[in-house]
Amino acid sequence: MAALYFHIPFCKRVCGYCDFYRTTKLRLIDAVVEQMHRELEQESDFLHDRKVATIYFGGGTPSLLPPAEIERFIDHVRQLYDVVSDAEITIEVNPDDITDEYVAALQKSSVNRISMGVQSLDDDCLRLMGRRHTAEQAIEAVERLKRGGYHNISLDLIFGIDGFGGDSLQRSVEGIAALDVAHISAYHLTIEEGSRFGRLVASGAMKQIADDRSEEEFLLVHRLLTANGYEHYEVSNYAKPNMRSRHNSSYWLDIEYLGIGAGAHSYNGDVRRWCEQPIEEYISKITYDIEPQDNTVRLNECIMVGLRRAEGISLRDIAHRFGDDAARRIEKLSSSFIEQGVLVERVSDDDHRIAIPAEKFLVSDLVISTLFVI
Repeated sequence: MAALYFHIPFCKRVCGYCDFYRTTKLRLIDAVVEQMHRELEQESDFLHDRKVATIYFGGGTPSLLPPAEIERFIDHVRQLYDVVSDAEITIEVNPDDITDEYVAALQKSSVNRISMGVQSLDDDCLRLMGRRHTAEQAIEAVERLKRGGYHNISLDLIFGIDGFGGDSLQRSVEGIAALDVAHISAYHLTIEEGSRFGRLVASGAMKQIADDRSEEEFLLVHRLLTANGYEHYEVSNYAKPNMRSRHNSSYWLDIEYLGIGAGAHSYNGDVRRWCEQPIEEYISKITYDIEPQDNTVRLNECIMVGLRRAEGISLRDIAHRFGDDAARRIEKLSSSFIEQGVLVERVSDDDHRIAIPAEKFLVSDLVISTLFVI
């Protein structure tokens, strides 16, 4: 199975925390869309696996495109690949784009999963982030989607914002949980140099929260969401039973994926590549940065993505893919973390797994860096 990702880089306004590849040059939408179709056609052989199980429209703000344009991409994929009958097809949307008319048009497409950036249900926090919607609009958007027949809905939440922890964060998490959606992604704010927040921190006008506060907020989110029936299955992701994101999971399970558009990344087992051109250059001629994948890179990737997931890493799988010495090395280096309770072992007749308990996911970077092959 393989995955397709379409990066729609356009935004009406750039959020304060965002350092993703994006542009506000909406006049270029038509030209970029046509170049993305050409790229899809030209690069279709990048994938070895021709069976596609997930298609994802991210950004940026994909909901700036009419649903008919989204369906045109899906139809193009079907012309080139064998798309499975139950494919998960996701679009990211902004709450203020969700009108009754938009939902009705989207229902005519093949999209069957919605990912919506709520981020907070505190209006002051939303204004600080530069979001275009209010808390009320976000709640109304979820209700509108459900009335329109969408029930596989994922909502994004951001925590770790100075001044908006404590009661503000608790109200947001409880409010989002009360919407009873299938999936919630909860991200700790990362201050990026190229973002407005990065400039504010550099000038002293804004500060990052302390590590102990980060842990408190992470555990608050974890406790509230798991108490509401969500499985904490990856560092930043929670799902109701059987409602994990199939597309995101493909990134963590060494599945091939083709990314289309400026800002998109691709992986086919042999290489990783990405396109970070200025949008005007992308329209004229597409170029990629390429990173070959050797065994060391693959092993480190396996360690990294494995320990960010509830299932952890399989030493049997490591031995099979990278040799017995690699598995023994990980087992040896893990012993002190197991003694500290940071890692747990799950041994069965046919496997030996090492995992980070979900409530300790926040320390995953430390464990991962220790196990990396340098």
